[in-house]
Amino acid sequence: MLDGGPTGSHVLRKAIGGQRRRIVTASALGMAHQGCEALVPVVIGVIIDQAVATGSSGALLRWLLVLAALFFVLSTCYRISARITDGSSEHASHGLRLTLAAKVLDPRGGADRGRLPGALTAIATGDATRVGATAAAVTYAVSAAAGLTISAVALLRISVPLGLLILLGVPPLLWLGHLISRPLEQRSEVEQDRAAHASGVAADLVAGLRVLKGIGAEAAAVSRYRRTSQDSLAAALRAARSRAWHDGAILALTGVFIAVIGLVGAHLAMNGSISVGELVAAVGLAQYLLGPFQLLTYVNGEFAQGRASADRIAEVLAAPPAVTAGTAVLPRPVAGRVRLSGVTYGALRGLDLDVAPGSLIGVVAKDPAAANDLLLCLGRESDPDAGVIELDGVALTDLDPDDARRAVLVAHHDADLFEGSLLDNVRAAMPDDGRDAGAALAAATADDVARDLPQGGDTPLTERGRSLSGGQRQRVALARALAADPPVLVVHDPTTAVDTVTESHIAARLRQLRPGRTTVLVTTSPALLAETDRVVVLDGGAVSADGRHQELVSADTAYRTTVLA
Repeated sequence: MLDGGPTGSHVLRKAIGGQRRRIVTASALGMAHQGCEALVPVVIGVIIDQAVATGSSGALLRWLLVLAALFFVLSTCYRISARITDGSSEHASHGLRLTLAAKVLDPRGGADRGRLPGALTAIATGDATRVGATAAAVTYAVSAAAGLTISAVALLRISVPLGLLILLGVPPLLWLGHLISRPLEQRSEVEQDRAAHASGVAADLVAGLRVLKGIGAEAAAVSRYRRTSQDSLAAALRAARSRAWHDGAILALTGVFIAVIGLVGAHLAMNGSISVGELVAAVGLAQYLLGPFQLLTYVNGEFAQGRASADRIAEVLAAPPAVTAGTAVLPRPVAGRVRLSGVTYGALRGLDLDVAPGSLIGVVAKDPAAANDLLLCLGRESDPDAGVIELDGVALTDLDPDDARRAVLVAHHDADLFEGSLLDNVRAAMPDDGRDAGAALAAATADDVARDLPQGGDTPLTERGRSLSGGQRQRVALARALAADPPVLVVHDPTTAVDTVTESHIAARLRQLRPGRTTVLVTTSPALLAETDRVVVLDGGAVSADGRHQELVSADTAYRTTVLA
């Protein structure tokens, strides 16, 4: 993984450097291909001077064999070089995607901050592909440079003025090409940014399609995506126009340069400074030079777009982690005592809370934002701005995020299911100790869901479990959290989409399934709260009431309104 706040240049160097061996091999073969191709017009010129002009059949046969050998070598080198070059590009792209995936999946988080999931996907696909293409572009650049060098040497042997014309004319031409590529680089970055945003909006809308249809907001959603898509299209067209102008300008410059070479060669032939065969060779080399110059044009464009994409990748890789990684170790076994002291974060204001090990408590938050911020802190998705959260006397911020999350599992209300069978989803986080998932399925009443499916628990679920109803998805997600059997389980509104009878069954079975395990229910469900040892009420980001459910219902009007409304 790239460390130390990588820049776009750093990303490019890493992508190219990682394919050094392939690039060197492909470049050597590419140089051989370009060299042989450059020598073809030279050999034809020799054939004219030494065989055609003299009428020597032996010389003609000999040089035709040399020409055939050149074509064999150049075609063989081209095929092998092309295969290795494409491989280097794909391997570089793949390496970048792995690096991006490692950053996105880093337990400390941070990569997704301020970015839609679809935008990250676009960066890991389109941008990674463009940066990977620069590895291939290096091979093309080296091959083109070899072709130009061999052509210059050949022309120097034919005529010093022609050789010097190339040697002195190519550097300014390349410098002009670099200047012309700058607008393309800028517009490519905007294009990729708009395309990534459009992908993110599309993914966001598709994920909430059912909700949008349910509230009749399809028109607003379509209008939103149309505006985003049109912005992306406009940026893409600007980048395409810039690429066309870039390629056209470079082609015009090279065309003029090649025409000058041809005119100088013709003038030298008319003065008798070079022979007819040498004139043919010079004109052939001038025409051949169009290929290397076109390659350099392509390379310029690829590097311009690659630099823009590398900058976007670098922004993701340089994103600071959302939480720190500590080195402390929890005592074993984990008892499950959770203590919050003066915790301030978002809607939480100096929150103090002590959860005894093995207890089942309810948390009622009058402000949904406070409930969400509490879950973020307990799950170490974010660290408190002030205060400390301790597990068995060890601050969560002193733990590695993975260790903290294995000990404190937060099951969010909107937890997604995955493609695979129902049982695969439930067993996803189960300890590898041969334990059966039946108890967790029964506690969440997800065994009823399995019985109603065509293949029972082995029935494949579609993406995000959309083949199930909302209540069925909730029960399967709850079963998955219970099957993980963490020392501390924090569950947020696990029964909002199930009927009251099923909710009562779940409430009764939760306590039976987790004896001696700490369980925190962040909910306003009276059925669930009635089963807890105590209920803590949050108001204004701090604890406003604490007691048994029945006591609070009787004595606290605000609590009664919140829970029983």
